Amino acid sequence: MLKIAVENRVEVVWLILEGDIVGPSVRNLEECWRVTVSSLVGRPICLELTGVNRVDDAGRYLLVAIDKAGARIVSKGIATRDLLDSIAQDWPPVRLVALE
Repeated sequence: MLKIAVENRVEVVWLILEGDIVGPSVRNLEECWRVTVSSLVGRPICLELTGVNRVDDAGRYLLVAIDKAGARIVSKGIATRDLLDSIAQDWPPVRLVALE
């Protein structure tokens, strides 16, 4: 299961993800992404993956597509940093960022 919290801040919109980006959750994230992007009004968007536990191949592909559409994808955890590094190696040049 994937929980998606949308935080509309003045400068940026955050999608804060917790749980697993697998199976039907991938589709849910894609739908949330599309709705959020349509309401940005010139603001950038960031995805926070620190609370993500697992990502299947479809989820990895979606994260790459979101990245290539201009979002910033960030994480603070060791496991998700490894995930971001792995995705960046599979689909260069991807701009996924591991926060310190």
